[in-house]
Amino acid sequence: MAIKTARSTVGWQQNSAAHYKAPTSRRRVCTFWLAGKCNRNPCRFSHDASLPGNVYHRAAKQSSHMAEDFPGRKGPESSPVNSAGSTSGERSESSTNKNPLKPQEKLCNFWITGNCVKGDACPLLHSWFHGVDFAMLAKLEGHKKGVSGIALPSGSTKLYSGSKDGTARIWDCHTGQCDQVINLGGEVGCFTCEGPWVFVGLPNTVKAYNIQNGASYNISGPVGQVHALEVANDMLFAGAQDGTILVWKGGSEADPFQMAAPLRGHTKGVVSLTVGRDRLYSGSIDRTIRVWDLHTLECVQELVGHTDVVMSLLCWDQYLISCSLDATIKVWGVATEGGSLEVGFTHHEDHGILALSGTIDARGKPVLLCACLDNTVRLYELPSFIERGKIFSRREVRTLQTAPGGLFFTGDAAGTLTVWNWLDSPKSQKEQLPQPMESC
Repeated sequence: MAIKTARSTVGWQQNSAAHYKAPTSRRRVCTFWLAGKCNRNPCRFSHDASLPGNVYHRAAKQSSHMAEDFPGRKGPESSPVNSAGSTSGERSESSTNKNPLKPQEKLCNFWITGNCVKGDACPLLHSWFHGVDFAMLAKLEGHKKGVSGIALPSGSTKLYSGSKDGTARIWDCHTGQCDQVINLGGEVGCFTCEGPWVFVGLPNTVKAYNIQNGASYNISGPVGQVHALEVANDMLFAGAQDGTILVWKGGSEADPFQMAAPLRGHTKGVVSLTVGRDRLYSGSIDRTIRVWDLHTLECVQELVGHTDVVMSLLCWDQYLISCSLDATIKVWGVATEGGSLEVGFTHHEDHGILALSGTIDARGKPVLLCACLDNTVRLYELPSFIERGKIFSRREVRTLQTAPGGLFFTGDAAGTLTVWNWLDSPKSQKEQLPQPMESC
């Protein structure tokens, strides 16, 4: 196997609502309706603060189904965006609530299902994102369960996605259409790519596909689900459910994947891997991070600091960034003469964090993507952690990926893959309507 080690950095219409006469005494405005959460039908409180006190609109009871369950209905993603700016509702050790969250920056739950009768007068956000210097290019639908891996091989015009429904989909970057569905026979735990190779983590195996010559291999060895994959120094690393990191080195053309010594030390499943500065970093359900020397494959340090699963790892500059279900992002840096890593900064969220990814905006500034359990992705400028925007989703985003040309991708637990890109010049959000995927 000749694996290259160069990596790219990276609602209803108004006339459909019924009008009812009420007693002449003025009605109070429904506070649940103002928050986009009222599901009473009818509700005894007013659903329009601007109407006279003896009239209110009754909206249909909110459905538990998603918008895609109603064929032909105009989806929220095709609606204009009605707010701009970026805020931060989080706290950190160095700053607290610099930009408190405004009502207009909370997503309208009725709008998600196409049931908001308030239209432009709704005090809540009618958009899948909040921010002015990035835009949504496309939503790719097809997976029946959550998206668990995304890969865009260098030089390819095809986008690859894997799902917990046991399939991989190959998408045409120019049309946004799915060209092929591959039944993998097991739940996809992760994806990665390097050069012409696309690697898929499955239960008890890793599948390798060479998109140039069509060759495919089943690489055995892992025990349980493969949760994380990484390539470095002509070696393939796989983090498995049993806590072991399997290593394969490049071999001959007939046998391109030769097993090397497994890396043991974690007491529970390995769910995240990343490489940087001649080190392999692994995050585990056991709440620790281990640092491995890429030359000797020995563990040189164990990092303890998180109080829950270490979900994702990212190398940025000379720092290691980690996130956890404990709702923190920790920035680790070299603070001792021996070169050991220590926590230099901790950023707090209000919800557990599922994934991290790094990207560069159109002005060359580094931005951290942070997927949280509240169905949002936060965009933070580094190193300040100033919030640049927010992405909303029907379900939690569990996988993030970036690509050259200002592209980045989100995959959520509902099976939706969304394509985003950075804008060369910031625009108002009403100008940012979805466009074809021509930028791929």
